[in-house]
Amino acid sequence: MLEVVEDYLLLKKQISLLIKKSGYRNEFIAKKIGMAPTYFAVKKQRGNWSDNEVKKIVQLIDNEEVANYFDTIRIENSFPGNVVASSDFEKIMKW
Repeated sequence: MLEVVEDYLLLKKQISLLIKKSGYRNEFIAKKIGMAPTYFAVKKQRGNWSDNEVKKIVQLIDNEEVANYFDTIRIENSFPGNVVASSDFEKIMKW
């Protein structure tokens, strides 16, 4: 159960990067979640999202590319140091 909490805390910490990775503009997300764009920009910079805001943002930006990017962050966080991308690992294993 601790892993779930750690994953959520990591998600909350990395939400600004995930927003950037999603390709959505700040103004679009802000309006969709009912927030003024200037307030959204400040929250994005500070990273002080409420749980409800995180939930709304994730519902909006959730797609395969963002999910894969977050998985990469989770793996790197779980195994600090030299991490090999799965595509590189597959190439190594073919040798």
